Amino acid sequence: MAKKTSSDKRINVLVVEDEESFIDALTIGLNREGFDVTIARDGQQAVSLFAKDTFDVVLLDLMLPKMSGLDVCRTIRVHSEVPIIIVSAKGEEVDMVLMLEIGADDYVTKPYRLRELVARIRAVLRRREVHETAFEVDEEITIGPIRMDIDARRCFVNGEEIKLRKKEFALLRLLLENPGRVLTREVLIDRVWGSDYVGDTKTLDVHIKRLRTLIEDEPKRPTHITTVRGVGYRFEATKP
Repeated sequence: MAKKTSSDKRINVLVVEDEESFIDALTIGLNREGFDVTIARDGQQAVSLFAKDTFDVVLLDLMLPKMSGLDVCRTIRVHSEVPIIIVSAKGEEVDMVLMLEIGADDYVTKPYRLRELVARIRAVLRRREVHETAFEVDEEITIGPIRMDIDARRCFVNGEEIKLRKKEFALLRLLLENPGRVLTREVLIDRVWGSDYVGDTKTLDVHIKRLRTLIEDEPKRPTHITTVRGVGYRFEATKP
């Protein structure tokens, strides 16, 4: 699908929400901020609309009729890397972790301020533009058991290919490019999510946890991606 993110075009937002009180207020607020809004009131309608039109960002509720927000997110991710922001009253950590793991870009808990939501939308759009032009060089990194083919966006551990999402790939690459060096949480978030990221820093921990499950022999006792308590993370090429 073609993007419509240039400055001379309005941003096309798909809002997937079944609560009328939120729909009315959100539509009016986003229109005032210069966004074009399309409403889907259930999960099946969201998937159908997404297949027929081009959207720059999706605001997705979790609790939906006919098809859950979880399944909507999974379905969209099969075909598109469009930014997805979860907007839900369910604020438990387990929900945040789950949605980020299946490909959501951010998570906003109801009730929210429109100004914050708009800032999150603009931030994910800017990060998307940055990452679409980043890491487009023909090179390969091999450290310890890990080999990354940057140009092909493929990663292998002990010769076996593992599947990484975009931010996981960027995060692991950054760690591999700095073996033995402690990278602070601030540096990792700034380089992978962008300096304007305003979301929860637990996002980083979720991605580190998933990377460990993919590259570590014992994820709960990592020897490659190690934690420097109170500072950040470090990649160790060899086991101690």
